[in-house]
Amino acid sequence: MSRYLLANWKSHKTIKEAEAWLEKFSHLRRPDPQLQVIIAPPIPFLVPLWQKIEKMNITNLALAVQDLSPFPLGSYTGAVAATMVRDFAEYAILGHSERRRYFHETHQEIANKVSEAIGAGIKPIVCVDQPYARAQLAAIHENDLAELIIGYGPVEAIGIEMPQSFTKATEAIGAIRAMVPGRPILYGGSINTRNAGDYSALAGISGLMVGTASLAPEEFAAIGRALAPA
Repeated sequence: MSRYLLANWKSHKTIKEAEAWLEKFSHLRRPDPQLQVIIAPPIPFLVPLWQKIEKMNITNLALAVQDLSPFPLGSYTGAVAATMVRDFAEYAILGHSERRRYFHETHQEIANKVSEAIGAGIKPIVCVDQPYARAQLAAIHENDLAELIIGYGPVEAIGIEMPQSFTKATEAIGAIRAMVPGRPILYGGSINTRNAGDYSALAGISGLMVGTASLAPEEFAAIGRALAPA
């Protein structure tokens, strides 16, 4: 897949709202065989949305889990092991800055989650930020680095309606590419319909991660059109 578009719903929506979103988006989207669209709903919605996607036979639309346990199946109350969701989620968002900030996740915990995801056949989307990307990636096992999709999400641009400047984003993406050459890198941070085309064109970018703007199917579909080739 040459391009990615990820919707991170975070802790938003009810199941009825999520199903209504999917219905509307399926009619609004412009299918592109070169664009993998990924929806990351709250964990309780994974199975019903997966069933709906299967029933509607929607192509190039996959689900991601927003987090995973750093442990396998076992006596870990409240944890969601990778093997529990691997039949429904093709991807996992790991190490998002909100998880690091509010849940105090360490680099090693995230590295363990990456290993659990890969072991279950789930593709890890590991979120990093500068100037911490080197330390964030250094904790991950060398063999696992080759399986990563990198999500570059500058903390100062998340949730404030103002993306990072092109200059800073380009510099950061170049530095990350040098650390993990050949791996896809997604940019995330205040992406919307007005700036999606410009940020998807940044050198070294393979797609976008969208937060607030993904909650409205009309806006997310418009962002998908902005990523489509002319």
